[in-house]
Amino acid sequence: MEAFRAAAERWEVDILEMDVRATADGEIVVIHDPTVDRTTDGSGRVGEMTWARIRELDAGYTFVDPEGRRSFRGRGVRIPRFEEVVESFPRVRLNVDVKTPDAARGLVEIVRRHGARSRVLVAAEKERHRASVRGYEGPWGATRSQIRRFWLLERVGLSALFVSRADVLQVPEHWQGRRIVTPGFVRAAHRRNLPVHVWTVDEEDDMRRLLAWGVDGIQTDRPDRLARVLVDAAGRPPPPGSGALSGDRSGAEPPPS
Repeated sequence: MEAFRAAAERWEVDILEMDVRATADGEIVVIHDPTVDRTTDGSGRVGEMTWARIRELDAGYTFVDPEGRRSFRGRGVRIPRFEEVVESFPRVRLNVDVKTPDAARGLVEIVRRHGARSRVLVAAEKERHRASVRGYEGPWGATRSQIRRFWLLERVGLSALFVSRADVLQVPEHWQGRRIVTPGFVRAAHRRNLPVHVWTVDEEDDMRRLLAWGVDGIQTDRPDRLARVLVDAAGRPPPPGSGALSGDRSGAEPPPS
């Protein structure tokens, strides 16, 4: 939550991106990895642990700041529930990657309960995860197979044949040694009324180039850098109190989520 709060309040990002999984007792939690080992002081698979156990873990335990300090260890950083995020940021759009089919039902119910359908984009890399999110009427991100199909069609000039329920293409600039995002790819997507979001872009030169190509969104672990690029390239006003825009890099490295 600390990273989300910094991104939303300090950097005024447009969208918060996150991954969700279900605990053994059905709670939907925000965590990327299938286990808690890398990011907490615990060990075990998320899907085999109860929420009561997961909520006790120190999610700041392994985080190292730019000065090499473990500055969030023992400071009460916890793995958040997805519902907490929805409630805490009522005016921010959310980009949610469903990592497991068992997380789908709970996610849909939470979105419905909070009337958040218009601001929650659901992404599911695998078709079986997408199929598990039944009844969701909000925006969708393309699956990996849909993106591959669009990419292949665009390469041979047949992108007009692409048909999909997807509302946005969220892609890496490169994948398995192949360039995915090009100016032509972006133009072809726009002809199909598909916005293009590129992940994960942390270098300012790359951000500038992609914006010049016309991409609609950039997913980054460095919102401070993106904010600076947007100020320079698009005339976007700097977020209030954003010291990094004036050269102060203290605290610029995002804290753990």
